[in-house]
Amino acid sequence: MLAKAVAAVPDADAIAGGYAYEPKWDGFRAIVAVGAGSSGISVEIGSRGSKPLTRYFPELLDAVAAQLPPGTVVDGEIVLRASGGTGTGSGERLDWEALSQRIHPAASRVAKLAAETPASLVVFDLLRTADDPDLHAHPFAERRAALERLLVDARPPLHLSVLGRDADDARRWLDEFEGAGLDGVVAKPLAAPYAPGKRVLLKIKHARTADVVLTGYRMHKSGEGVGSLLLGLYGDDGELHRVGGVSAFTTARRRELIDELAPLVALDAHGEALRGEDDRTRFTGSRDTGFVVLRPERVLEVRYDQMEGARFRHTAQFERWRPDREPRSCTFAQLEVPAAYDLGALLD
Repeated sequence: MLAKAVAAVPDADAIAGGYAYEPKWDGFRAIVAVGAGSSGISVEIGSRGSKPLTRYFPELLDAVAAQLPPGTVVDGEIVLRASGGTGTGSGERLDWEALSQRIHPAASRVAKLAAETPASLVVFDLLRTADDPDLHAHPFAERRAALERLLVDARPPLHLSVLGRDADDARRWLDEFEGAGLDGVVAKPLAAPYAPGKRVLLKIKHARTADVVLTGYRMHKSGEGVGSLLLGLYGDDGELHRVGGVSAFTTARRRELIDELAPLVALDAHGEALRGEDDRTRFTGSRDTGFVVLRPERVLEVRYDQMEGARFRHTAQFERWRPDREPRSCTFAQLEVPAAYDLGALLD
């Protein structure tokens, strides 16, 4: 069951049956199923895209098997708790970077990371039980009540997601919980059945803008035109640091950008276009991660939702060119720093 983006938290009575509100957990969406057979209890974890995640999170399997009875299917989010971080004081926050490293082909590496950076499962919906295999067809209010009964004594690494009924609380969460690394707020219709693949839920995330320096571009995977623009900001050290990219251009615009950016292409000693290599290759496999280096002379404004460390958490969106801005004026100081919030206070 999916969510569509909206600009603001809706009032609780904006829909028949009303809305309830949850934090938008920033991790791997997971459908977790518990079964029983001749060899004992089995646990399977599937991603939103139906990819198996079971082998990557062995530390969750025993906990799920011990706390959820056979025949249970739940919907939730795999997250990773970490100490410290920008805007969190000495408390905890979600760590997307560490979580993303958990997807590794080597079994030895999986076991090592499971011990060093164990994950948690935040459960927010109950789709099936042995007694009611059609629970997903019931209204969310009934599914949530059943889930609360099921997880009344839940122990880490399993957690029951916070749920609220007050829209003002949800609006406050939108500001407070970002400091703990959460992604926003989700509004759920209390009267709605579970609808796989449908965008019945609403998600509300921060929308911010920043002026950034254009540092390069990567060709589109089709080989035709610019696929993405690479972005940078100046740090306190006076150096230009990569912070992410912008993509999603039309075919016509991709072609136009090649000519438009040609005067900015940096050249090597032989007069050839200077190329760089992306150092963030964990998810690219064998894909070419090279890019064309541009002289840092042009500024653009982008929209983004949040930062992950010193980078945009998701791909930013192009807003406009800013010929009125000097590249050196584009620093990290313009970015909002989330208010401190301890994730432990939310989960525990």
